[in-house]
Amino acid sequence: MHTIINSAGRFNCGGRCAFKAELRDGKKPRLVFDSKRTPCVKYCPRHAGYLDTFLSEDRLRYPLKRTGRRGDGAFTRISWEEAVYTITEKWQEIKAAHGPASRYVNYSTGVSALLRPDYFAKRLLALDSGFLDKYNSYSTAAAAYVTPYIYGTTMTGSSSSYLLKSKLIILWGHNPAETLFGAYLMENLERERKSGIPVIVIDPRRNDTAAALNARWIPLRPGTDGALAASLCYEIIKQHKEDRQFIDNYCNVFDRYEAYLFGISDGVIKDAGWAAEITGIDRNTIIELAAEYADAKPAAILSGWGPQRTSNGEQGVRAIAALCCAAGNVGKEGGSAGGVGYIRGHSTPALPAVLNPVRDIIPSFCWTDALEQGRIKMLFNLAGNTLINQHADINRTAALLRETENDTFIVVSDLFLTPSARFADIVLPAPSFLEMPNITMPWEEGDYLLHTNTIVPPVGESRFEYDWLSDIAKKLGLFDLFSEGGKTINDWLCTSYENLREIEKELPPYTQFKTEGGYFYRKRSEYCAFKKQIEDFPHNPFSTPSGKIEIYSERLFERGLPAVPEYTEGFETIHDPRIARFPFQLIGWHEKSRCHSIHDNNESMRRRWPHYCTINIDDAKEYGIKDGDTVEVYNDRGRIRILARVSADIMRSVLAIAQGAWWTPEQDSGTNGTDIRGNINTLTTQRPTPLAGGNAQHSNLVALCKMTVS
Repeated sequence: MHTIINSAGRFNCGGRCAFKAELRDGKKPRLVFDSKRTPCVKYCPRHAGYLDTFLSEDRLRYPLKRTGRRGDGAFTRISWEEAVYTITEKWQEIKAAHGPASRYVNYSTGVSALLRPDYFAKRLLALDSGFLDKYNSYSTAAAAYVTPYIYGTTMTGSSSSYLLKSKLIILWGHNPAETLFGAYLMENLERERKSGIPVIVIDPRRNDTAAALNARWIPLRPGTDGALAASLCYEIIKQHKEDRQFIDNYCNVFDRYEAYLFGISDGVIKDAGWAAEITGIDRNTIIELAAEYADAKPAAILSGWGPQRTSNGEQGVRAIAALCCAAGNVGKEGGSAGGVGYIRGHSTPALPAVLNPVRDIIPSFCWTDALEQGRIKMLFNLAGNTLINQHADINRTAALLRETENDTFIVVSDLFLTPSARFADIVLPAPSFLEMPNITMPWEEGDYLLHTNTIVPPVGESRFEYDWLSDIAKKLGLFDLFSEGGKTINDWLCTSYENLREIEKELPPYTQFKTEGGYFYRKRSEYCAFKKQIEDFPHNPFSTPSGKIEIYSERLFERGLPAVPEYTEGFETIHDPRIARFPFQLIGWHEKSRCHSIHDNNESMRRRWPHYCTINIDDAKEYGIKDGDTVEVYNDRGRIRILARVSADIMRSVLAIAQGAWWTPEQDSGTNGTDIRGNINTLTTQRPTPLAGGNAQHSNLVALCKMTVS
């Protein structure tokens, strides 16, 4: 028997790829991907590993209970009945002893679809007096937090189709060839490059996007983006190339920023020479880039989310936005506004909100601080690897989780015994996207809605989190409220989708949508941020207190940041005293064969796309390191062992390691021990950004040495 099932991915990945599953009796499914419907497939190897990863023998199959020290991986099999009973008992005990605000649901994105495990956990906790909540994400904390202070919204991006109207495109810390930043961006960039539009990449490393587009590469030191943006703004104004009419009409108190740029406020002129010392970019290159950007009308700066994951991330975002304003590119088709860059598109389905009675809330990145302070006593880590692997300073986190193993209770639900799952008290097996239905939405830009369909039965005793949370709800006497009268997974999907059809009239009925594996809208939506404001400002002011773009911000000054986008020296930079011991800046990046930590346990993919540390060719020569050598990268937080990739595609004194490798500590290696699989978060800092409390995991000082063979 031959069956075709239409389905799609549901990961925190720019792809969200549609595919067809071919099923034949007694044979492994075959997945066929359609690059015409989801163009990003052609750039992505991740889908090639779906079956080997998610149907591997390594899958969790039964509930487990910890029997040894946290992190050691010692567990015993238990029944679902015992698991539900144990969790419910701890749930009630902890609430009674410490209050509802002692319960926390950790940040996770392993299921990035309508039915999310963390949503249902929060729903039940909210119905049972509440929980400690979080704000921000690991992806965009600094940018998403500060952008509304500038523009009054986070919707500051524009459809990538408008880039065909650009005269110059600058990809600033942006690498869509590997991150898959939405379905269309890379395809449109290739089209625009072929049409002759020049593309410049600003990044410490010459990434795959720069190579694919044959773009001009300008390397800069990590964390100095704000200094470069300020000097470009200064040089544009000095050359009288600024759009003065735009500045006067749409920006609030821009002259305060100009006073900073010209040294009136602090005696330091922010010219190209000043920035050259900070950024490592040649002075003449900065002057030429300023003129090139100002003369190209319109020009687009597409800022990725890497630069704002630094110790001065908020200020860098503000400085790039100010640069876009100085050149008058905001609100123009083919221009850009900077900021976090979210794009408004078609409406998407949503589940009903439940008010959390607890008003206490923390930045998502700062949960380990709350744990250390004794505020968290029950922690749910569902469909995510952030408990250990994706959080910073793993050795500190591991030590903290071990120190609190007697007075906190941790529940992990996942597909594998991940590094995070090894630190749980109860581990629960979950189904993969091949084993249950869901609805997944576009990642950033995309004119479609996709349905994941069941292709194979659940592995072992895997259960979706909603099901076992429903069992807990029954024991708490909250089942009817939690399930809205007994809704199944399919009921939630159908109801949410049909509610959406009242807004998006073009969508077909749910049964058709499900059978076809999704729906692609007949016409692509086009969104240009702030076009209405620029074309008809009197009737469309910006949603800020002044009604204008607030490059100068009293509100941010009251929150502790400079009133204008001053370049602020962050921590763990080249001017940090620790540079004497740790002479390299270390950055992370998103590797094309992994979606965060997904697929790292797929050994065939690791062999094809090896995990490595990129080292500048001159640095490697100085340290006696050759391509393919094993090196150790270390600081006072930990040490990792990893292959060296010697290359001219990274600037000197900077190292780059892709995030997502599964943390594997060497036995008996001590508190700040050696990770033998090369997880960058063994070395990254838990110190947050100053305003958003976001992750600064690209601000790290490290040392390097070649491994000696004993």
